Amino acid sequence: MNPGPGVGEDLLRELAPQVLARLVRTHGAGQFDVCEDAVQDALLAAYRQWPADPPSDPLAWLVTTARRRYVDRVRADSRRRDREAREALLAHPLSTPADSADPSAFPHASPADDSLLLLQLCCHPALARPAQVALTLRAVAGLTTAQIANVHQLPEATVAQRITRAKRRLAELGGDLPRPRDAAERLSPVLDVLYAMLTEAHHTTSGAPARDTDLAAEAIHLARLLRQALPEDPEVAGLLALMLLTASRGPARQADDGSLVPLDEQDRTRWDPALVREGVTLVEATVPGAAPGPYLLQACVAALHAEAADTASTDWSEIVALYGVLDVVTGRQNPTIALNRIVAEAQVLGDGAALASLDDLGRQHPGLPRLDAVRAHLLERLGRTAEAADAYRQAARSTHNLAEQQYLQRRLRALQGVRLR
Repeated sequence: MNPGPGVGEDLLRELAPQVLARLVRTHGAGQFDVCEDAVQDALLAAYRQWPADPPSDPLAWLVTTARRRYVDRVRADSRRRDREAREALLAHPLSTPADSADPSAFPHASPADDSLLLLQLCCHPALARPAQVALTLRAVAGLTTAQIANVHQLPEATVAQRITRAKRRLAELGGDLPRPRDAAERLSPVLDVLYAMLTEAHHTTSGAPARDTDLAAEAIHLARLLRQALPEDPEVAGLLALMLLTASRGPARQADDGSLVPLDEQDRTRWDPALVREGVTLVEATVPGAAPGPYLLQACVAALHAEAADTASTDWSEIVALYGVLDVVTGRQNPTIALNRIVAEAQVLGDGAALASLDDLGRQHPGLPRLDAVRAHLLERLGRTAEAADAYRQAARSTHNLAEQQYLQRRLRALQGVRLR
């Protein structure tokens, strides 16, 4: 369902986590499922009612509607054994009223914005790290199971099980939803969640559209709040800088036919100069004296791309070195880092050497996303047209991203035109 006039997707996406946070804080983690359903009911009501009768205070309207839907769901749930306990929760909330946010957790953040607090609340210490991240992506970012699975390259069934088990575990805790002592608590899974939001926004699961500008804006908004709370943390600064530099390329990433435009083909005059300046400045201010963390290292790579006038003038040797450090820092457990390093090595060592490294990586990690696309590109530059065409076909078959498919098919058509002449 598409929102009607006056009902913006970006507004609803921004407000939904705040509404959910207020319900969860009031009624407890044991009621997470019911709170989430109540928020979805309220959003559906907004789609239906706001075009004809927009509220003066959208957040207050959603909170009030969600609370009513929560009450309706609890009272109608006669099949649940704990109905009496839930009725008691209605009469005896677990914490202070939802409208009075606890300022101790985030002294620098606005008490009116509960989204960052909800990030930490969902990253409950009793949950395993993968469950923390999956549940938070579902509740705060509003990502579907398919999107979460795509970001982590996992089967949808696996992600669905993680979310279900996480909710069940929260219910078993009997409403115990401990507040974080400060913004640094549970920071690692929170950063993972924000990075996953960036990944999905930059390279959407369906690819229609190729990028999700609303999701990217929400990820940047949350990262800014986190940096306000933790201004000295280099990984928080690195992730925010990475988001800004990634978002700066947005206007140049899509061709007229909707297909993706890779970095080396982009018109860099279309990059957002304000975002580039902010991102590069943040990197330059953070790097001196900072330990090399994964997000700051990736921000350094993005800054090198942003400072170069074109592909030829990019400092590829430095990028190769940064990816080498990143590989070590992450315990050599992420084959995507190795793939990105190989792409950079092609600019330094040549396409032939990069192709040999790519074949080694493919044997270790068959089915790695983008591997066939990179192989096709290297083969094309080596003049091995027939092999490149086969690789482009395989790459197009192996991706569900519509924009990426369009790009790969465009490259394949161009190759076939070369072979016909």
